Amino acid sequence: MSKPPFQRRGSFKKEKEHRTNSEIVTKQVRIVGEHPHTGEKLEAQVVSIYDALRMAKDLEVDLVEISKDSDPSICKLIDYSKYLYQQKKQKKENKKATSEIKELRLSQNIDEHDIAFKTKHAEEWLKEGNKVKMVIMFKGRQIVYKEQGEMVMLKIATALEHCSKPEALPKMEGKKMFMMLTPRKK
Repeated sequence: MSKPPFQRRGSFKKEKEHRTNSEIVTKQVRIVGEHPHTGEKLEAQVVSIYDALRMAKDLEVDLVEISKDSDPSICKLIDYSKYLYQQKKQKKENKKATSEIKELRLSQNIDEHDIAFKTKHAEEWLKEGNKVKMVIMFKGRQIVYKEQGEMVMLKIATALEHCSKPEALPKMEGKKMFMMLTPRKK
């Protein structure tokens, strides 16, 4: 029977990263790592799959295949659900640690509706944990209206007070004015 040309969104199963217990198909495995309860280092040993499964059952842990490409495949005796939980937690921590800087480009003579639209986008970015850098480029003689640009930036900063705090007041650098907003800690 052939597969249908498409599948529904929720109907496919995500392939597991590691094979565990009875899913391991080799006849012999090399057990490495440390004892799951005492933490002492295990001596790397090659045993049959049946002996390895029995060891895992006696220790009340899972036999997890770490490397299936080697001969014999390399396995560890660990609590697999706890291992997955720690991996998920680690990914979440790494994601928190890395925040992007999103740029919000403005002009000194922006309309009220456009300010509301840009503020809404900036609020979404700040809630995701990203920093927002507001930038106004002055072209030609527009540099005379620096105060208007500063007023626009301060208006957006006050509208986003509930979810952000400015790192500093608006600064000029050449013909650019910029201001950085960082998300508030909850």
